[in-house]
Amino acid sequence: MQFSLCNEVIADNRDFAAQCTLAAGLGYAGLEVAPFTLGDEPHRLSGARRTALRRAAADAGLVISGLHWLLVTPKGLSITDPDPAVRRYTSEVVSGLVTLCADLGGRVLVHGSPKQRNVAQGDDPLEARKRALDVFATAARAAEQAGVTYCLEPLAPRETAFINTVAEAAAVVEEIGSPAFRTMLDTSAAGLAEARPVADVLRNWLPTGMIAHIQLNDTNRRAPGQGHDAFAPILFAMRNGGFSGLAAVEPFVYHPDGVTTAARAIGYLYGVLAGLDAAPARAVA
Repeated sequence: MQFSLCNEVIADNRDFAAQCTLAAGLGYAGLEVAPFTLGDEPHRLSGARRTALRRAAADAGLVISGLHWLLVTPKGLSITDPDPAVRRYTSEVVSGLVTLCADLGGRVLVHGSPKQRNVAQGDDPLEARKRALDVFATAARAAEQAGVTYCLEPLAPRETAFINTVAEAAAVVEEIGSPAFRTMLDTSAAGLAEARPVADVLRNWLPTGMIAHIQLNDTNRRAPGQGHDAFAPILFAMRNGGFSGLAAVEPFVYHPDGVTTAARAIGYLYGVLAGLDAAPARAVA
């Protein structure tokens, strides 16, 4: 099992090449890129810029595993807004990001973006859901053409009331009906939203093929190993469930700073894996 690092953790004032060099030096196999770290209109990056980003990762011995936190920039995006013009522009951005992901060599896009999917007060939740599914259908078609997977991320209720559990996301996936449209699991969000432990959720859903990606973080929003969540059962469930992608480390709180957070996370995760190799039965104890 290998891990990628969400690049905003170490972006600070570093250029992308420096981020790649740092992540590789810490032991990560890839970077999962937040498009807003690339500019105000990341879906419109030039071909030369895309080539340079992919080359920077390769020169450091990394892959760009995918994109996440998709709709921060440009401003004013929404998949639920009643205004057709807003949703049309959002769909254009989403399609552009799908192409960007493929051009960078990425395999997955993670659609979290809680602010850009919230249902406005007074809006009909069922109508808002229909509008969102129209955008997701566009994303699925673009992903099919680009050869990538677009993942709908269930988020904790404190972030949004729209799609909080893997089951809710899976229902949307079934409605879209595309092999390029799946859900994923963020361990912090799942720990706060699911009725059962995260490892149980993985054991239930990984065999279905619905979960195409996993992000690792503690329910305290720090990195794995910086809270009270036990990751041995989670990694054990991932391994036994046949998860073969690059799991992404995505903390939201960097303590004491991003570099230290990234270093502690990768060391902790490989330590957990070593423990599983030595005594796998303990993972489910």
